[in-house]
Amino acid sequence: MTAFWEFISRYSFLSEESKTAWSAFLKPSKIVKGVILLEQNVVPKDISFVRSGLLSYYYLNEKGEKIIKKFFPENSLVASTSALLKQEPGFFAVEALENTELISYSFSDFRNLTKQYADIADFYITYLERHWVIEKEFDEITLKSAAARQRYLEFENNYPQLISRLKLHQIASYLAITPTQLSRIRAEL
Repeated sequence: MTAFWEFISRYSFLSEESKTAWSAFLKPSKIVKGVILLEQNVVPKDISFVRSGLLSYYYLNEKGEKIIKKFFPENSLVASTSALLKQEPGFFAVEALENTELISYSFSDFRNLTKQYADIADFYITYLERHWVIEKEFDEITLKSAAARQRYLEFENNYPQLISRLKLHQIASYLAITPTQLSRIRAEL
């Protein structure tokens, strides 16, 4: 649990009372490579912290092709956030790309904690602002406006630790290009 609390402390200081209350809802688990943590079109219930391993967040387009929107390596939280907030079936699925260790907690229990503990609410607000507003906006602008080569260079610069862990087609899917295009770009560099 140490890694989880270190991660949380990057966003907000939590009192021991808050940690104790939140700890009551934390559930460690392990999933093997290839397991779907969250199916597309299912109402999600939990948020998971990635202790070790790697997950992808994707949807299937009308042709049945997997389109990867995001990767979740160690020390990140994974959830279908908008589906959690709306309590509706999500558009995205989450798949383990490696054997993965998680610490999960119920979103509804967590929301109740934010009403009882101001420091947990502060964590929640700070986390959402940083990852689902600031970073998301930048990522969306970059992926929609930059040329394929530039998108790959940005990915390589922002996520160097993922390059060797991902297959070519997974990176290509994330960058919205074909594996052939990505091979060409990499060969030119």
